[in-house]
Amino acid sequence: MHDRPYRSALYIPGSKDRALDKARGLLVDVILFDLEDAVSPDAKVAARDTLYAALADGGYGARLKIVRINGLDTEWGAADAAAVAAMNCDAILLPKVNGPADVDALAAMVPDMPIWAMMETPQGILNAESIAAHPRIAGFVLGTNDLAKDLNSRSRAALMMALQHCLLAAKAAGIVALDGVYNAFKDEDGLRAECTEGRDMGFDGKTLIHPAQVAIANAAFGPTTDEIDLARRQIEAFEAAEAEGQGVAVVDGRIVENLHIVTARATLAKAEAIAALETA
Repeated sequence: MHDRPYRSALYIPGSKDRALDKARGLLVDVILFDLEDAVSPDAKVAARDTLYAALADGGYGARLKIVRINGLDTEWGAADAAAVAAMNCDAILLPKVNGPADVDALAAMVPDMPIWAMMETPQGILNAESIAAHPRIAGFVLGTNDLAKDLNSRSRAALMMALQHCLLAAKAAGIVALDGVYNAFKDEDGLRAECTEGRDMGFDGKTLIHPAQVAIANAAFGPTTDEIDLARRQIEAFEAAEAEGQGVAVVDGRIVENLHIVTARATLAKAEAIAALETA
């Protein structure tokens, strides 16, 4: 469905030159350049110029470059949108999207750039299907911290319906869906478990708050050596079966049908895309 990996998506403050420079050397698939939560109110205006200069200088390789602006209902949102429209980035991320009308408002300001939606409000979750179906929307980013605050929930389990609902909407619309952040950035086991859960649910990757989290997310959301080997053997066995006029094959004692070959080819394509990104 997607021709590039989204295993790891790291938030980087748009106001910090040092962080913006360090991001150039990180093996992360997506950089979420942040003008919203990671930037204090007194630094928001200057952050636009800082980020513009960093993106103009380049050096971020083939990583997907997405800029999160402040909400259009804030004093900074409209000016952020105008600034990002002129930046050397790949997409713009709108926080607290409640419905398609919010996307329409940003689309009118930024006519030629893909839009991603932060899914982090109860109303937004309820409207996930119509938001995902908007022709300008290219991806969802789950904002689990804000959503938990609004729901007054204290566990990831309490968010599961919201996560699954957004995931269903994203898959139905053929867009990317990125899981929310894991706050305890020093807890590697906890992060690994949550990445595994998100991967098994069907998310394309994990949003991250610290560079130390990147390797774990990349490992969790990328195909393993065993998965790549199995995919190759499934394709080989199925093609051999087809050559003999058979509609199914057997690999490791399991039936392999055409639907499994679709998944196998996607696994190999993802592995190739990851290799290309990491050598770019």
